[in-house]
Amino acid sequence: MSKIGNAFVNGKAFIGFITCGDPDLETTAAAVRAAAENGADLIELGIPFSDPTAEGPVIQGANLRALQGGVTTDKIFGLVRDLHRDVSIPFVFMTYANVIFSYGAERFIAACRETGIDGLILPDLPFEEKEEFGPVCRKYGVDLISLIAPTSENRIAMIAREAEGFLYIVSSLGVTGVRSEIKTDLASIVKVVRENTDVPCAIGFGISTPEQAERFAAQADGVIVGSAIIRLLEKYGKEAPEQIGAYVRSMKDAALRAQ
Repeated sequence: MSKIGNAFVNGKAFIGFITCGDPDLETTAAAVRAAAENGADLIELGIPFSDPTAEGPVIQGANLRALQGGVTTDKIFGLVRDLHRDVSIPFVFMTYANVIFSYGAERFIAACRETGIDGLILPDLPFEEKEEFGPVCRKYGVDLISLIAPTSENRIAMIAREAEGFLYIVSSLGVTGVRSEIKTDLASIVKVVRENTDVPCAIGFGISTPEQAERFAAQADGVIVGSAIIRLLEKYGKEAPEQIGAYVRSMKDAALRAQ
């Protein structure tokens, strides 16, 4: 049984995204530990991919820097093993289907189980094709996490009924990235989700400020932040973990104010 539900037991969850290997795996490890120590309830670990179609320029840049630095999937599994020596919050991988296909689906998902990865987010995997990986994920107890987008409309209930781990609600159309304004009617999406599942839901894409964290945590069970964290890594490099810790604390505190 996955630990993802644990991320939502202490009030509104803060979920952070970090690209593995940007600028190096040592900094990734320090950033994850800083986030966990300052209130992150779950971490999405990004496995770099050469064509990250869901990502905006900020996370695309992180993917490129990590790949140029020589990060590999095997090295990332080693990172996860190391982190689990002292970090107890759940981890999920966010990556692309080709990464898993090239590694071998059964081998990859078995390694997720062995290293303590609780779930997978694959933004390029349509819901209707999730059985490509579903049986293997169920075999190894790894949740295949679904995304709901503003365009999902009449598919929201169907996706919610089959949800595992948590539901990733995409705040707006387009790719990842900081947004000054999010106008999507997320409350109506969350309403349909709640009518069809008890699995928690978190809102991501574009959230970067404490004000946004409080606003969207009020509508869902948690918030997801990626690009704003990656910007700190881009700006501060190896010195970023301390900045990330302070940022995560401010965002978690804001999310909790929404309770």
